[in-house]
Amino acid sequence: MGTEERDAVDHHVARWSDYWKDDPQFAPEVEGALVRMSHILNRARREDAAAFADSELSLEDYKTLHALMVQPFPTEATPAQLAEATNVTRAAMTSRLDRLVKAELVTREVEPRDRRRVMVRPTAAGRAAWSEHIFAGMARDQRMLSALSHEELLQLNALLRKVVRSLED
Repeated sequence: MGTEERDAVDHHVARWSDYWKDDPQFAPEVEGALVRMSHILNRARREDAAAFADSELSLEDYKTLHALMVQPFPTEATPAQLAEATNVTRAAMTSRLDRLVKAELVTREVEPRDRRRVMVRPTAAGRAAWSEHIFAGMARDQRMLSALSHEELLQLNALLRKVVRSLED
């Protein structure tokens, strides 16, 4: 590989390779792959955060709306289900739902047959906001991976699937 093809991770791996040149436990290919995956995910997170910086909807509120829209039974969930799906406490979810209700993006309704149960449902404005942001996110993701051809993306997915399946076993 020529120097014009090297990236920052190659420099990182080379530095560690020099340091551990006599240690067979160091696997430069593994280090490079994991650091590159981490860089890509960090970049995606930064771009997502930037996309919501000037929005009335926060990234956390969008994630709540997204969890609501992709539930096994889309368009309704309990606050506890949303807290679990977004990996936040129930108290944090209450705050998020308060903001989304105030913005008229979701409703919170007590179930008539079981007054202890509250259901959260998106409004038309909530569905529109979710749709706008999900497609903008898809466009960001596609731009980020635009260096790869369709065939390369298929190959990358096949390789990553192989790793994920091995971790699931």
